[in-house]
Amino acid sequence: MGLVTISDIRTAAALIEPVVVRTPLLRFDDRLAVKPENLQPVGAFKLRGAYHALARLSDEARARGVVAYSSGNHAQAVAFAARAFGVPAVIVVPDNAPAVKVEATRAWGATVEQVPMARRESRAHELVAERGATLIPPFDHPHVIAGQGTVGLEVVADQPEVEVVLVPVSGGGLISGVAAAVKALRPSARVVGVEPELAADAAASLRAGELVRWPAADRERTLADGLRAEPSELTFAHMRALVDDVVAVSEDMIVEAVRRLAHRTRLVVEPSGAVAVAAYLAGAGEWPERTVAVVSGGNVDREVFARMI
Repeated sequence: MGLVTISDIRTAAALIEPVVVRTPLLRFDDRLAVKPENLQPVGAFKLRGAYHALARLSDEARARGVVAYSSGNHAQAVAFAARAFGVPAVIVVPDNAPAVKVEATRAWGATVEQVPMARRESRAHELVAERGATLIPPFDHPHVIAGQGTVGLEVVADQPEVEVVLVPVSGGGLISGVAAAVKALRPSARVVGVEPELAADAAASLRAGELVRWPAADRERTLADGLRAEPSELTFAHMRALVDDVVAVSEDMIVEAVRRLAHRTRLVVEPSGAVAVAAYLAGAGEWPERTVAVVSGGNVDREVFARMI
């Protein structure tokens, strides 16, 4: 399977335009602007890929329903998109997913099953077989990647001379799409992935030149619950071809980024959504003047957020 192209991303942009918010670039300081995807209707960038994937299904496939597995944000996105298209949806989420994400997924009308994190994907495939439904994966599909790539399309449109784009990395769908867009439109710009030190499997993989797998129990340690997945062969192929580097940040720096975003930009951001800003803060003074950080989501339990800020 080939890499997603700028043409694929432009097609996705046209299909999702009626529903997805075109988020602005907000000033963080003299060097950094943030792309606040927490302002999407479901509180995260995931709506772009999920809605695009459902938009590309046939009427027959929609009638049979969809299944997804997720840490929480993709769950809400698929539930939202399924409701928009009148499609039944079953979402498998880990049994330690934040309550705010589980409740929101049910509120959009989806059926939710909670299983141990290591069982999410296998249970989703069982449901697909049982129901004859279509799987909408959180990152491992070109339609999902193309939808997420519209973030990069908008970044370059709003900051044509961008020098660095910092992007959270989990399964790799977001950075794959963003890198495909940015490198096509602004080849000189660097695309840098960011992940927690406690779930830094993508950084290890990029250094090794092949996928390095971390046990689920290790990846579950990070506060950034949306960044506990691991790249697929498809997303890793995009990363190897298009991503300049992947860096890791500490849990303390992630919390500090949540705090700074709240005070400087008045944004409610979940830990997973704050890692790109955490990398910027950790390398203070080293990033060029035209740096953009993607803030990927803001679905965080109120008590957790209150403690962090």
